[in-house]
Amino acid sequence: MIRCTWAEGDALMSAYHDAEWGVPVRDGRMLWEMLQLEGAQAGLSWRTVLYRREGYRAAFCGFDPEAVARFTPDDVTRLMGDPGIIRARAKIEAVIGNAKAYLSMQDSGEDFAAFAWSFVGDETISNDGLSVPSSTPLSADISKALKKRGFKFVGPVIVYAWMQAVGMVNDHAPDCFRRNAVE
Repeated sequence: MIRCTWAEGDALMSAYHDAEWGVPVRDGRMLWEMLQLEGAQAGLSWRTVLYRREGYRAAFCGFDPEAVARFTPDDVTRLMGDPGIIRARAKIEAVIGNAKAYLSMQDSGEDFAAFAWSFVGDETISNDGLSVPSSTPLSADISKALKKRGFKFVGPVIVYAWMQAVGMVNDHAPDCFRRNAVE
């Protein structure tokens, strides 16, 4: 079985690749969760975050935006001591602020899933899988739109990685067994 080379040689990365990466996600709350995890990756490898994903889910109340939005400075201090997550204050505070931004969108009648998928015309973009960019003009546009709504840690590179993860973009290698499955 041929898969994307980044997912070879590590059981958790292979399982993530084989079951999740690139599968279109239409649930707004799950899209928000994945955006937070991609933000945690900034400056690190996805493997580092993936191995802490369950720690993040525990630390951030299952990524329940309503619960996370109520976090206080005491919660930030608590999370700074949590070995199950990446203990970077700016990233922790960004998740809390992003929960508030997500809820603000909801309160104004803007569905997060509809917002995200509107940028790709509600269809997965299939790239050739050969020359995978780190960002695109589209990821820059989405980044700007997220920042305008108050989101942090959503630069064009993070947004592009998120787009790949949630199936807005198909960047599976041409010979990867998942390429056709996610289209």
